[in-house]
Amino acid sequence: MEIPTGGSITVDGEVICNELPSGRMVLPSSRRLRHLRTEVGMVFQHFNLFPHLNVISNITDAPMSVRGLTRDEAERDAIELLDQVGLSDKARAYPAHLSGGQRQRVAIARALAMRPRIMLFDEVTSSVDPEMAGEILYVMRQLARRGMTMLVVTHEMKFASEVADRVAFLDAGLIQEIGGPAQVLDNPSDPRTRKFLRAVVDREPMDAVSLEQTT
Repeated sequence: MEIPTGGSITVDGEVICNELPSGRMVLPSSRRLRHLRTEVGMVFQHFNLFPHLNVISNITDAPMSVRGLTRDEAERDAIELLDQVGLSDKARAYPAHLSGGQRQRVAIARALAMRPRIMLFDEVTSSVDPEMAGEILYVMRQLARRGMTMLVVTHEMKFASEVADRVAFLDAGLIQEIGGPAQVLDNPSDPRTRKFLRAVVDREPMDAVSLEQTT
């Protein structure tokens, strides 16, 4: 969605773009980029659900249009995904009738409906209150336990320490420190990382509360 100006991007062992020694970027073709987008799910800060479509239509639209699933196939998958995110009773509801946390869980189900290899999450709890954030983090924990590869931008430090294999602390567009969560979050070597962690007050997740109780 953005044109890289340096470095390289590798997805599941496949080099997508690369910077040559001359500094010139080798970028993917439009066809290759379209294929990559079918393999990578994205969930944004602000839901981006289609307001004129109900929940199940939001989830089934892309699999039918892009992957060629029949309506029956797409709806069967959608119902299973809604059950996973604790919203099986909201299939016919419209986004305007959902809470922020519910909308974000629908957005996760919609991304998963494309059967991606990798999921990208961009500050998905930043626009909801702490209780609803707990619902979203619960779903993401379940995805991690099922082995889904996820790249997550977050200020939820407790969540990152529990779920992440690697943590990178970014400041002013640069990676200041990278390593395992115990190294970066518990014993950071970079002064900027230490300053940030001292300033962050993490919200308590709702680990002990089921989604059925919170919807």
